[in-house]
Amino acid sequence: LRFTPDEAATFLNQVMGLGLSAEEVAALETRTEGWIVGLQMAALSMQGRADTASFIQAFTGSHHFIIDYLVEEVLQRQPERVRSFFLQTSILERLSGPLCDAVTGQEDGRGMLEALERGNLFVVPLDDRRQWYRYHHLFADVLQARAMEAQADQVPIHHRRASEWYEQNGLPSDAIHHAFAAEDFERAAGLVELAWPAMRRSRLDGMLLGLLQALPDELVRTRPVLSVDYAISLIASGQLAAVDPRLQDAERWLDATVDTSGRVPAAEMVVVDEEQFRSLPRTISVARAAYALVLGDAPLTVKYARRALDLSPAGDHLGRGAAASLLGLASWASGDLEAAHRALADGMASLRMAGNISDATGGTFALADIRMTQGRLYEAMSTYEQALQLATEQGEPVLRGTADLYVGMSELHRERGDLEAATQHLLKSKELGERAGLPENRYLWCVAMARIKEAQGDLDGALDLLHEAERLFIVSFNPNVRPMAALKTRIWVAQGRLAEALAWAQEQELSVEDDLSYLREFEHITLARVFIARHRNDPEERSIHQAVGLLERLLKAAEEGGRTGNVIEILVLHALAHEAQGDISPALVSLERALTLAEPEGYVRIFVDEGPPMAALLREAAKHGTAPKYVGQLLTAFGKDKSTTPVAQLLIEPLSERELEVLRLLGTELNGPEIAGELMVSLNTMRTHTKNIYSKLGVNNRRAAVHRAEELDLL
Repeated sequence: LRFTPDEAATFLNQVMGLGLSAEEVAALETRTEGWIVGLQMAALSMQGRADTASFIQAFTGSHHFIIDYLVEEVLQRQPERVRSFFLQTSILERLSGPLCDAVTGQEDGRGMLEALERGNLFVVPLDDRRQWYRYHHLFADVLQARAMEAQADQVPIHHRRASEWYEQNGLPSDAIHHAFAAEDFERAAGLVELAWPAMRRSRLDGMLLGLLQALPDELVRTRPVLSVDYAISLIASGQLAAVDPRLQDAERWLDATVDTSGRVPAAEMVVVDEEQFRSLPRTISVARAAYALVLGDAPLTVKYARRALDLSPAGDHLGRGAAASLLGLASWASGDLEAAHRALADGMASLRMAGNISDATGGTFALADIRMTQGRLYEAMSTYEQALQLATEQGEPVLRGTADLYVGMSELHRERGDLEAATQHLLKSKELGERAGLPENRYLWCVAMARIKEAQGDLDGALDLLHEAERLFIVSFNPNVRPMAALKTRIWVAQGRLAEALAWAQEQELSVEDDLSYLREFEHITLARVFIARHRNDPEERSIHQAVGLLERLLKAAEEGGRTGNVIEILVLHALAHEAQGDISPALVSLERALTLAEPEGYVRIFVDEGPPMAALLREAAKHGTAPKYVGQLLTAFGKDKSTTPVAQLLIEPLSERELEVLRLLGTELNGPEIAGELMVSLNTMRTHTKNIYSKLGVNNRRAAVHRAEELDLL
């Protein structure tokens, strides 16, 4: 007794003459579930309305004509026993015989549901075995409104009975929902406390935080376990201001309840989960360590993480896993990557033994990121693949964190020059992330897609994605070693927007004399890029010498820290800095070192993304016989870029109007002094413009400049 979507469209538009869009028809068909009478009543109400879109958006069972029809034509025609069953069970989103019996206090729930289905009384089976049902959505709306009107005092009782049944049958989420609906906050708090370990394993921090925030504050403060759970959820969501008061609440109860004979419960304190309470000192230490980590206090992180390890016996895999992971993250932030990887790997292994597969999977991103910074791309990919296999073995539902694995693999494919595979992995990540991704996933996804856009030459698109990533960014336990502002600055440099790039450096108070640290290494490398671009824009500007000095200091620090991935990038920039000054010989020395480190791991984009100046250097390297096979692959990658990269984006810096005038005259038979005379400038000024043009085009003579300009259609 329902219309298909096509039949609904024919009825609404041809019979009722409403002229609705396909989206509006679909919305009505979905809301009414094709119920013909419901569609007809909605259509009659819409006739003559100017704003049908608003009506459709608000269309529910609360509309008077739906209520009137269902009450008069359905409810009033039923026996009292059926009407009572309808109203009592209206609180349920799904119905089963035993659940209905628990709510109504009767024993004929299964038979009643089967009878209602046979009578076509707005009951929809949810499985082939006819064990679970639900009411038609509009009918459910009407029943709930009617129940609140006819027996409002009974509704909380029915919710409480449903909560008890769900708890007894191992369905804590539904039990919690109905406890809140009954406004039985004491019961809800106890259920949340019991559900916390499983919810944490599934990384449902956002859901847990919402539940805790819905509880009366005075009730939470009497429960030390919930107070700590609250603090941990706040840290995970980046809401740091309220963390310390919650931890202090829990610590206050611990101080008040311990004496020489052991735990003595205070009269006002409430503990439901005794096991969680016994491990509370360890849990508080873990929370304190995590809190210190997100505040950037590495020494305090280490202090509390070690305390947590001391408080965790050998068999406490959860406690030891959390503490080891926090120690690893603190080492990561300080730049001790090998120690960080060791501790994190130990932590992930402990979490797997504790059954926290989702946490262990989520930690993979950190392990792989460390390997990438160390220049070990193959190991990073293997790390992702092993974690993906573990996550896949868990079956459905998809583990949270799985989507991030595809983001990481996408980044590796992009670096190796396979943009198609990189894009496909991001599409897979997006599909999974919408269902079960970590909170960070959307931020990470936008950054990875921006890198692909950048590689394709779509710098505006890349910048838009970075703006979106900035909006989505959530503070996490992982150190923010690639700040968003620095990522955007690199795009500005590629776009020739030096004013914005220099303003960024000033805002961040960055200078070439700064003390170096791993946490700011990405920013200082970015600063070197800004100075090199500044020199290319104005060859008289001496910032290039500052860039070279900074890069040499960064190179030493990165080599000492074993950060080979960063070493390669620094060497590439060192080569480009020398090339910008016309010093090709030292440029080739740095380039050769970079190629030697990069070739075994298959790096591509770290060279190709540098554009024409790097292509020119690679051609010089090829002439000297440097890594011939690898250099040939990289030059081939440059060739592939030509078909996908917009011409304007192939220039490191756009040519100024004056430089374009000089370039056009270089294509004539005029010599240097004649060109200077034509432009009414000094010969030295003309030579400065010419040198600048060569740098931007990635060439070193007049003929090559004209040829390159013709390729780019600049003449």
